[in-house]
Amino acid sequence: MKGFLNFIREQGVVGLAVGFILGGAVSKVVASLVSDIINPLLSVILGTTAGLKDTYLLIGPIKLLWGNFIATLIDFVVIALVVYFGVKLLKLDKLDKKKE
Repeated sequence: MKGFLNFIREQGVVGLAVGFILGGAVSKVVASLVSDIINPLLSVILGTTAGLKDTYLLIGPIKLLWGNFIATLIDFVVIALVVYFGVKLLKLDKLDKKKE
């Protein structure tokens, strides 16, 4: 069992698992925050009534969905911040053993 625990600690598996679990656990909450609160506020600021995800720019026959891209980018940044500060506040980054 000791060899298994050393393998887990040395390979950074704990950090990977924590990031994966926290990212999955908060993704729905963050998606709701972005789509229900942040996007409508940005839509009001930008002056669109359709919502940020539906905002696009027409260049000839091409429809560039820049609003959807910004919404997805905001979603990613919020999830990354939550995972980062969750790991730091719970001191889970100390579980990984440093290699000599």
